[in-house]
Amino acid sequence: MRIILNQQPQEVTVDTVAELLASLGQDKPGVAVALNGQVVSKSRWGQTALNEGDALDLFSVIAGG
Repeated sequence: MRIILNQQPQEVTVDTVAELLASLGQDKPGVAVALNGQVVSKSRWGQTALNEGDALDLFSVIAGG
């Protein structure tokens, strides 16, 4: 299926946000996900299905001072 990942079209063969992040090596602390403009809590990644045309944005949390 085709999704938009960080504003770039991407063909994926996964079903959930968790599977996508694992396939990208991004299932680590400090990563946040927005699906179609809504933040998805990490506890919901495994239950959050991806659908054709979904737009995902990945963010890395960076500590600052």
